[in-house]
Amino acid sequence: DGFLNYDVVRCVFNSTDLKDIEFIYSTYYDKLEFARFSSSVGKFVGYTEYGVKLADYWNKGPELVQAKNDKERYCKHNIDIDYQAALTKS
Repeated sequence: DGFLNYDVVRCVFNSTDLKDIEFIYSTYYDKLEFARFSSSVGKFVGYTEYGVKLADYWNKGPELVQAKNDKERYCKHNIDIDYQAALTKS
């Protein structure tokens, strides 16, 4: 019941400073996470046999560069907006 294959993108942060932000991209199949990129680790890591092969492939291609850039492109942009929205309401 539900989605068989899905991705989750999240930003973990405690300030708007880029150094305090972690970008995490996880990919799942049948509710099992099989590969993840974390900006703290700096590369894709696989958690299943297929995930290890996929992570190795992604780490050698343009996907790694894009994932590293997503920390600033995706997280920093949205966190700045969220912080301003929260500050104006407090």
